[in-house]
Amino acid sequence: MAKFIYKMESILGIKYKMEDQAKISYGIARRKLMKEEDRLHELNIRLEGYQNKGKELRMQKLNICKLREYTEASEAVKKEIKLQELAVRRAEQQVELARQRLNAAMLERKTHEKLKENAKEVFFLELASGERKEIDELVSFRYNNPTN
Repeated sequence: MAKFIYKMESILGIKYKMEDQAKISYGIARRKLMKEEDRLHELNIRLEGYQNKGKELRMQKLNICKLREYTEASEAVKKEIKLQELAVRRAEQQVELARQRLNAAMLERKTHEKLKENAKEVFFLELASGERKEIDELVSFRYNNPTN
């Protein structure tokens, strides 16, 4: 019996590798986004702590130096938060780009898998057709040349 050989198997293999690379890139981008979001969360907590400490100082005996220190620290953290929010947005864009690349790689792989399935189906149809033809020839030969 004839064996099915897909002529573009190497291309399909490349598509699998491209998809794997896209998955890895997507994972890296997701981890970076999570890291940036965690850093932003930590900065927000730090800001909240400085603001709370400033409120406490305002309620107690007025200490201008400490109050100015916490106010300046709060302002510095607010600037860091704005920068970190930009970093988070960039990371989100990178995740979206990686996701789009992954989707494109998956689509290409699925397309080539479908082409392989179609080629295999055609191969087996041609094989079955050839077998039917051989059987018809054998039957017609026996019918036309009866052996007594």
